[in-house]
Amino acid sequence: MSADEQPIASVWTRPRRREQLSREQIVSEAVALLDAEGLEALSMRRLGTRLGAGATSLYRHVANKDELIELVVDEVYGELEVPAADEAAGWRPAAVRSGASLRSMALRHPWVASVLGQVGLAHLGPNVMRMSERMLAVFRSAGFAPDEADQAMNTLIAYVIGMATSEAAYLSLIARSGRSEQEFVESLRATQEHLRVPEGQLAQRGKDPRQVREDNFDYGLQRVLDGLEARLHSANG
Repeated sequence: MSADEQPIASVWTRPRRREQLSREQIVSEAVALLDAEGLEALSMRRLGTRLGAGATSLYRHVANKDELIELVVDEVYGELEVPAADEAAGWRPAAVRSGASLRSMALRHPWVASVLGQVGLAHLGPNVMRMSERMLAVFRSAGFAPDEADQAMNTLIAYVIGMATSEAAYLSLIARSGRSEQEFVESLRATQEHLRVPEGQLAQRGKDPRQVREDNFDYGLQRVLDGLEARLHSANG
C-alpha cells in the first residue's frame, strides 16, 4: 500500500486495549477536568495525575491530545436531545428543542465551543454522527432539499454556539466575582444609575436574570427559524 493509500489515523479506528485504565475512564476524567479548569488545563500529564497513572498509560489509548479532544467532544454530544420530526408540521418544535439542548450542553461544558471546529475534519465519532444525522433529518422533514437542509442545520448551530459562547463567558465572569447572578446584575445596575439606560433594559429590571437569558436566547432562535421558514415557503412556493 502506497503512502497515499494509507488510511488516516484516527482514535475511532484504534483498537481498544484491555487494561485496568479504560478509555471510558480517561474520557470521563478529561471532561471533568475541562469543566472545572478549562481547555488550557488539559494535558496528558495532568490527566494522568488525576487518574493516578502516568501519561504513558494514556498514550496506550490515545495517540495525542487531539485524539483526546475528539473523544471528549463526542462524549458531550451524547448528551444532546434531538427529537424525531416525522412530518413537516413537527420540524420547528423539533428544531427548537434541538437548539435548546445544544445550548444547555454548551453551557455545561463551556470549553466545547472553542474545539468544535477542529473535530471531525477526517473522522466523526458515533455520537456526533448520530446527533448530526438526527438534526439533519429535522430539516429534511421540513421540506428542505438535501444540500439546503445541511445549510439550514449549520445556520441553527452557528446561532446557538455563538450565543452560548457569549453566555458562558458572562457566567464565567460572574463565577469569578464570587456573587450570585442576581447580585452581579444588581451591582451593574447600581453603577449605571447616572447613565441613560435603554428602555429595553429598564423593562427587564426586577426579572430573574436567568429567565432574561432564556428569553433572549429563545427570541433569537425563533427569529432564525422565522427566516428559515420563510426561505422554505419561498423555495416551495
